[in-house]
Amino acid sequence: MAAHIGRHLRRGAATTAVAAVAVAALTASQAPGVAERPRSETGDSQPIPDPAELPGDDSYYTDLPQLKSPAGGKAESAIPATVLDAYKKAEATLRQTRSGCNLPWELLAAIGQVESGQARGGKVDSTGTTPPDKLIIGPPLNGKGFAHISDTDNGAFDNDTKYDHAVGPMQFIPSTWAWAGKDGNEDGKKDPNNVYDAALAAGYYLCRYEWDLSDKADLERAILSYNNSRDYLNTVLRWMETFRDGVQEIPDGTGSVPVHRNDDPLFVTPNSPSAPPSSGPGGGTNVGGGSGGGNGSGTPGGGSTTPPTPPPTTPPAPGEPATPTDRVHHLEHATGASLSTMAGTTFGEGVAARAETSAGVGVGTVRIRFTIVGDTDTVFTGGEDVATVQTDSRGVATAPALVAGERTGAFTVRATVVGRDVTAVEWEAAVTVRTADKIALVEGEPLVCAVGGKFDEAALTFSATRNGAPAAKVGATVTLVKAADDLTQNDKGPYFEDADGKAVRTLALTTDADGVLELPTLFAGDTAGTYLLLVETPGGGKETVELTVDAAGEATAGEAAGTA
Repeated sequence: MAAHIGRHLRRGAATTAVAAVAVAALTASQAPGVAERPRSETGDSQPIPDPAELPGDDSYYTDLPQLKSPAGGKAESAIPATVLDAYKKAEATLRQTRSGCNLPWELLAAIGQVESGQARGGKVDSTGTTPPDKLIIGPPLNGKGFAHISDTDNGAFDNDTKYDHAVGPMQFIPSTWAWAGKDGNEDGKKDPNNVYDAALAAGYYLCRYEWDLSDKADLERAILSYNNSRDYLNTVLRWMETFRDGVQEIPDGTGSVPVHRNDDPLFVTPNSPSAPPSSGPGGGTNVGGGSGGGNGSGTPGGGSTTPPTPPPTTPPAPGEPATPTDRVHHLEHATGASLSTMAGTTFGEGVAARAETSAGVGVGTVRIRFTIVGDTDTVFTGGEDVATVQTDSRGVATAPALVAGERTGAFTVRATVVGRDVTAVEWEAAVTVRTADKIALVEGEPLVCAVGGKFDEAALTFSATRNGAPAAKVGATVTLVKAADDLTQNDKGPYFEDADGKAVRTLALTTDADGVLELPTLFAGDTAGTYLLLVETPGGGKETVELTVDAAGEATAGEAAGTA
């Protein structure tokens, strides 16, 4: 998915020895007449293609590193100190939180080079933030040469209350920053104009599908999810290889910023939010509309000189607004309004909303944002709690599947129209506890121990199942009860010990990944007799085990194997 808006570049003079190979991509800032295809910001509704299947786009370019010399010389690239530190800090964080992703900082540097020329040569303050007079803001996404995305942040990040713009070193648009933003420098804020925040957000974005970026195929998929263009992929890979060959750390603000033709749209100042992009020195290769694809629009990347066929949509009635978003009058549930599942499982019910005109006609190519609201660890496929999906030709947007965590209880899924104030539609959702319909002692009875001894721990192992399959992570209550017809806790006989060594006769335990429940040491106590151990699970699992405590010397050697 190309959820990011890069800078729409024009082909210009060669800046390196390989400029003939130089490329860029057409992303969410699509050429006029190119319709946006449905995609989700956290779950692509279309598969990411093989890079070999993506056409090039020789009407765009991006700056490439120099090739290695035939003599084996190393291409060394300079990265401003704060920007480089941001990339490395993001890598370190993701090695802790997404260890299976294996994100290399060089990938972030390669994307940062293509997106903004390393924050326009490292023009950031000591905290990593672009100064107010140096903001990196792309062109207005007004549908004129770019995608049409009405304002979603009231101008907070892009200084435009009419249209959205891509912002910051990694070029996020505000609507995506709302769910993808991170606090990389731990200052309590999530700012797309801060290179620490933007780099960490980009890292999480690239790792959101459980890809292993040490694998070439997954690496390519991740880059294509940032911008669905073969040319963009090749460019990022070249820069990544260059940075792996060697990097020179240089002072902030001293980076070499490529100069593009003066008719290129570039950085706009915050003083003229509605003005067209001003000309001037470039910042890499894509700052407002062309090659960055991964962080903002929810629309696909381009890179193709042949526009995709737009989905059929109903033409506006006379007097209706021309843009799809402006035609939306209301949202409707396209699926049921309630859903439920057990902890640790995927919801079987889907969540879908339909955008309609006042006459009830579905409106296509409208971006719908689904948000999980409430105290829950349920997420959409991909690990986020927000997903933006574009409606299809029927006006229906279907959210990625909901995956329940371990936290039980109720929450809400809310759907809104991006860029338009329309009453939200909501789904009431609930996560219930894990269950087991059967729990049984593995080795069977009898269980005998001498007074003052310990029961054999190996014999106190239970197996929990649900519909015949192991029931993992199911809570179980273990109680030493008075009798079969009196399930209150016993006050004498066998007992467990708490952390302070005090006797306890009720425990709350959880089965392991194989549905196995192993009890801690059970002490026989000092009173001979017959006792009952009750184990129960949510879902109806129940097992009562008889325990025999013999007077000292009466238990056989085998029965008193655990005797102290």
